[in-house]
Amino acid sequence: MDTLWAALCLVAVLEGLLLFAAPDAWKRMVEQAVQMESRQLRAVGGLVMLLGLICLHIVH
Repeated sequence: MDTLWAALCLVAVLEGLLLFAAPDAWKRMVEQAVQMESRQLRAVGGLVMLLGLICLHIVH
């Protein structure tokens, strides 16, 4: 369970880093996401999850 909390904390750090380092780029990305269809966002989310799982498997 500690590993899960550590992973969630790391996600928060990375999200905060993106907002801190490139707020304008982040705003543009969100504007583009709002214009996308839900189906496209779901596909992108699924792809990102799959890549994350593959990377996690490689690391562990």
